[in-house]
Amino acid sequence: MLNLNAVTVEIQNSTILRAISLSVAPGELVCLVGRNGAGKTTTFRSIMGYVQPKSGSVSWKGESITGKKTHQIARSGIAFSPEESEVFGDLTVAENIALPTDTIQTSRSAEERIALAYRIFPKLERYRDRAGTHLSGGERKMLSIARAVAMDPQLLLLDEPFEGLSPAVIPTISEGIASIRKLGRAVLMAESNGYHIPDYADKVYVLERGEIVFGGTVAAARADQMVGRIIGG
Repeated sequence: MLNLNAVTVEIQNSTILRAISLSVAPGELVCLVGRNGAGKTTTFRSIMGYVQPKSGSVSWKGESITGKKTHQIARSGIAFSPEESEVFGDLTVAENIALPTDTIQTSRSAEERIALAYRIFPKLERYRDRAGTHLSGGERKMLSIARAVAMDPQLLLLDEPFEGLSPAVIPTISEGIASIRKLGRAVLMAESNGYHIPDYADKVYVLERGEIVFGGTVAAARADQMVGRIIGG
């Protein structure tokens, strides 16, 4: 479904990604794990077209999306929930979630897509009329992911979904991610902490200083001493 083939990215004459290759198959949950600054966000920004690779290619469903505009990539079926959990503060929760249904058309109705978003995080139902500025960090994270789900994507990119959250909120986010996967949607999730890798993940890639240094199962990642030194867990 998604394939990065030997992608190299330079920003301001610094090499951030060094010929990385990874893949996500339909319905898979894949974790990209690495320390802060390893290049995880740059990988996501390369997929979404915010930055262009110096070399290599990004393909989606067998076709190259390298060089395409971000809105074209989003409309092709890839949604992105950034680490910053950016939401529109002057819009309500309901308006934030409904927004993608006005900009991207899919085979599902707007009502179906909105209902699906609330199904992932039922807690947001109680805050439908609350403005984005009046949400906690965990609630903004839920809203950011729910809004991406309302795009009706085939692949969801989640950048550091657990970063900065209180331990009380993390199980709710984890359950939401599990629900997305059960719906048959593929998920590529970036994390800096190995403890947050779900046991049900299909594949783990470890990124260190812009290079993929490991690719395999969750069990193999946790048994690998080198991986443990990099990400813990």
